[in-house]
Amino acid sequence: MKNGMDPLIIFTPSGKRGHFPVGTPILDAARELGVYIESVCGGRGICGRCQVETQFGKFAKHGIESLEENASGWSAKETRYTDKRGPLKDGRRLSCSTTIQGPLVVDIPADTVINQQTIRKAVDTRIITRNPAIQMCYVEVDEPDMHKPLGDLDRLKLMIEKDWGYSDLLVSQHILPQVQQILRDGKWAVTAAIHRDLKTSRPTLIALSPGLKNEAYGIACDIGSTTIAMHLSSLLSGQTLASAGTSNPQIRFGEDVMSRVSYVMMNPDGQASMTKAVRNAVNGLIEQVCTEAGVDPTDILDSVFVGNPIMHHLFLGIDPTELGGAPFALAVSGAVHTWATEIDLHMNEGTRVYIIPCIAGHVGADAAAATLSESPHTEQELTLLVDVGTNAEIVLGREGRTLACSSPTGPAFEGAEISCGQRAAPGAIERVRIDPQTLEPKIRIIGVEQWSDEPGFSEAAAATGITGICGSGIIEVMAEMFLAGIIDEDGVVDRSKAATNTRVFEDGRTFSYRLWETPDGPDIRVTQNDVRAIQMAKAALYAGVKLLMEKQDMPQVSKISLAGAFGTFIDPKYALVLGLVPDCEIENVKAVGNAAGTGARMALLNRDHRREIEETVRKIEKIETALESKFQEHFVNAMAFPNKVDRFPRLEMQVKLPQKRQEPEGAEAGDRPRRRGGRRRGG
Repeated sequence: MKNGMDPLIIFTPSGKRGHFPVGTPILDAARELGVYIESVCGGRGICGRCQVETQFGKFAKHGIESLEENASGWSAKETRYTDKRGPLKDGRRLSCSTTIQGPLVVDIPADTVINQQTIRKAVDTRIITRNPAIQMCYVEVDEPDMHKPLGDLDRLKLMIEKDWGYSDLLVSQHILPQVQQILRDGKWAVTAAIHRDLKTSRPTLIALSPGLKNEAYGIACDIGSTTIAMHLSSLLSGQTLASAGTSNPQIRFGEDVMSRVSYVMMNPDGQASMTKAVRNAVNGLIEQVCTEAGVDPTDILDSVFVGNPIMHHLFLGIDPTELGGAPFALAVSGAVHTWATEIDLHMNEGTRVYIIPCIAGHVGADAAAATLSESPHTEQELTLLVDVGTNAEIVLGREGRTLACSSPTGPAFEGAEISCGQRAAPGAIERVRIDPQTLEPKIRIIGVEQWSDEPGFSEAAAATGITGICGSGIIEVMAEMFLAGIIDEDGVVDRSKAATNTRVFEDGRTFSYRLWETPDGPDIRVTQNDVRAIQMAKAALYAGVKLLMEKQDMPQVSKISLAGAFGTFIDPKYALVLGLVPDCEIENVKAVGNAAGTGARMALLNRDHRREIEETVRKIEKIETALESKFQEHFVNAMAFPNKVDRFPRLEMQVKLPQKRQEPEGAEAGDRPRRRGGRRRGG
């Protein structure tokens, strides 16, 4: 890696970047930056394992324009490989033979990564009362009679009305050419799949099978900006048969939702590219869950999808540009009813799609689904529900009044913008403890049960290596550094500790903490800029919560639910120590898993839940943080650990926090001058 005059290369989804001379193979750049690309043949273009996708367009978030000519042309190695092994997928290149010719964005496809991200959005096990929108109706139809010249379909409709009470039946178009053959194959006995969501809507015949067919399935899917999670359920038993997850491929266009909006605005085909990418990922998950459960995709007859507003719009093929600025106008906020074929999903031709309504311009269907799952609006005590992601969605409610907002936390909690941060994958540090006397750490990594000070850790960790810090590990190391006095309440690394402990060391014009030493690679450290990134993210989240608490005129919350893949793995104690959420008894801070996915399953298996959340969303008060004058004040106060002005007495009953520095008499919160160099450390 050379100086800043050489072309910049950025790898997604990791976000790792560096400058390299023209002519450097992409594989070599990846290795130097610590980006994992498998190569069995040692770069000779034989194994084909080192495939990457070069991305072209203007990437405003990264300040880069990646042009097609900035990657070298098709090479002899690639020609030889495709002649022997068959063509590469569209857009794929062999990174061992593709060289850097200018600024370039390169995506590492998820299906090429052996040591890939761990998707942590498992299904919960709650029992959901069934009342699906699909009913399977077995009927025996009269055979044709020359004396009663009524069409086969018409006789079928008469029997469905007679036996099941469905009158004025609509028929899905794709069934019309098949109905006669199906009736004859079933010897005039068939099973009709009737879809009826709203009680006032006309029932629709969406599938027809010969004989008795006593099975029907549905999928519930949570399209997150980082990960996509899908659950396949039996509509007849309610049982979840298979679950699967994958990285959202839109990450290559931008790590957070606003950078994806920017990509759409700056690239004519941006919206179409992202829509195609997410639909392809959803289709891949459909194939995966069906294979696991032994289900034919044509037996999926209903589906429910949720996502934040920008994911919602892109999935539906809607340009999200209007969501990029005030007044953050949604193209559609209410529930969406459509057909799977209309959005290119590979299921039965008659499969219906229901998308839960969005709450507001930046509080989406995923937050609504989480609200359905956790029901803060029905609680007697003030209950906080937070889906912690690149854009935190916050719902604060009790019986009688519920409010919601979003807060731009950015991707720091998920490892982006952190010097040694990464997404959750085997080898990532997920747990940290620091001895306050010696400042020596112990860690636990994903994929290994032992802590680093326990027997067997080194041998178990050798399989994956220790590769970086994921979201839960970032929260814990920051909180532990604060509790150990390595950083003060303002987030400044204490330079005085460098004189007595090599863990704290001078790092340019600031100081850093060496968390882990890796013999074969760069040390894993926490820098001053890393601390600032977490401060900014947690302050944005807390400020949003504080605004809602003031609107509720309530000084404290009684229960806190942390939702989402990231929220699931946050230790509640450390969330409170950092001031990520307001003061609360630790035992009342719960991780509730993929609440959005659970809400989607509830809406899939019981249509009454669809009406419930539609009514609830209409009553939720939406607060736009960008328009609230006090947001900035709350944000500044929340930059401190755990907070500059808000007390945490319930936390302090269980955790000894460092003593607060006494402010000069008469000083306002946030007025204390930073120590020398502190402003520069903020970056």
